[in-house]
Amino acid sequence: MMLLLSFFSFNLILSFILSYLALFMTKKKKENREKSSAFECGFDPKSNSRLPFSLRFFLITVIFLIFDVEIILLLPYLISSNMSSDVFSLITAILIILVLLGGTLYEWAQGSLKWVNS
Repeated sequence: MMLLLSFFSFNLILSFILSYLALFMTKKKKENREKSSAFECGFDPKSNSRLPFSLRFFLITVIFLIFDVEIILLLPYLISSNMSSDVFSLITAILIILVLLGGTLYEWAQGSLKWVNS
């Protein structure tokens, strides 16, 4: 127990020393009005430089991430299904697929998957 406590305290002290060392060795950034403003040949910007972001892109990204997580959840089952015939794993995999299918059908029924509104 004493060895674990000394190891933990050594790591804690070392991390504080390295973080303070990095803090003092880096260049200090001083906020400057000229450096933080947009560069437009010395003139003030006339309009907002950012364009509005379409929420449809965000929705497609979220749907992609959900199905990507589905693949991560189902891949171990597909690999281990050759080794054993576990009924609980099969039921869990089918349940995951049904929940995702239900969510996709709900999004489709709400019209969120339509790219162009008619």
